Amino acid sequence: MHRLDALPWTTVLIICGTLGLAPFVPEPHIWQKLKMLFSGDLSQPIDMFDLLFHGLPWIVAGLKGIRALTRGQTS
Repeated sequence: MHRLDALPWTTVLIICGTLGLAPFVPEPHIWQKLKMLFSGDLSQPIDMFDLLFHGLPWIVAGLKGIRALTRGQTS
């Protein structure tokens, strides 16, 4: 978990804002893939890979946030 601590928040947020939301038009891929997941239409391997690829920055941000809260860190 020390690797999460070594990642600066700025880097994590920039990656979430770019890779996590790209492409921006007509809607972010992560949003599109989440809608497909909840409607039961996520069946193609490329769609599953897209969900993982665009969701990974958000998972890292969540884990880093949980780690910071449990360790009492604010920066």
